[in-house]
Amino acid sequence: MNRYEVFIKVVECGSFTKAAEVLDYTQSAVSQMVHTLEEELSTVLLLRSKNGITLTADGEAYYPYICSINNAHRELEEKYREMQGLGGGKIRIGSFTSVSRNWLPGLMKAFKEKYPDVRFELFQGEYTNIGQWIKEGKVDFGFVVPDAVSGLQVLPLYTDEMVAVLPKNHPLAAKETVNLADLADCPNILLDEGELSVPLNAYEKNHLEPNIQYRVYDDYSIVTMVEQELGVSVLYKAVVQNLERSCAVRAINPIVGRTVAIACKNRKTLPVASRYFMDFIWEYFQKH
Repeated sequence: MNRYEVFIKVVECGSFTKAAEVLDYTQSAVSQMVHTLEEELSTVLLLRSKNGITLTADGEAYYPYICSINNAHRELEEKYREMQGLGGGKIRIGSFTSVSRNWLPGLMKAFKEKYPDVRFELFQGEYTNIGQWIKEGKVDFGFVVPDAVSGLQVLPLYTDEMVAVLPKNHPLAAKETVNLADLADCPNILLDEGELSVPLNAYEKNHLEPNIQYRVYDDYSIVTMVEQELGVSVLYKAVVQNLERSCAVRAINPIVGRTVAIACKNRKTLPVASRYFMDFIWEYFQKH
């Protein structure tokens, strides 16, 4: 554990005590490593108080550079492990709900069976901030919608279709396929996907103004709200494929969906474990 990583953990935890607990270090060891970094930079980076720590003005200025140095240090260590073999590399992934709650855990398990010493860190987000995490080096790679990111290497994996989710006794539930225009007229519970909304884009493309009554980030909360007859929703098929007992799930005309892709800054410079797992995912979707 280097002094940069310790300093970042102190900032993330908001106190030396919490950081020491997370890192399994003594508090004095954590304090000494931060002090060494401050001496190296000839400044005070943190203000200590009864309520925890805050970054000084210099700390704010140096923080993104310290994060960059730490990421570079980690990549150097990963490169060393690559020269020695795959070893216990750490794989940091940015993901969103329909990926991390469905097929990703199965691929993580299969990969761990091949390389039992690798470790995973999964960061949950939405399309645009996952793209930003990749650029900043917070994650090695992530899952995105191509239209939501730029300046990254992007490999499309599959198309994710959306379906109408309706209360069981809703009039539209009598149909096998629901027109998007009919959904627009109903009270809508919108899945909040951040800056890019696939359902809103579909409504706009078809010159429709949906009756949005609720915006909710969690799709499982939306299902409960539909069960309570608060409205209808448009959700990803993979998320609701087992919900027929509690809600009516119907196809939409015209089809609404997104392309799910895997993205990174530069595949060639990825840590070896992350590169292997990214290739492992790509090969899986080439076969399925």
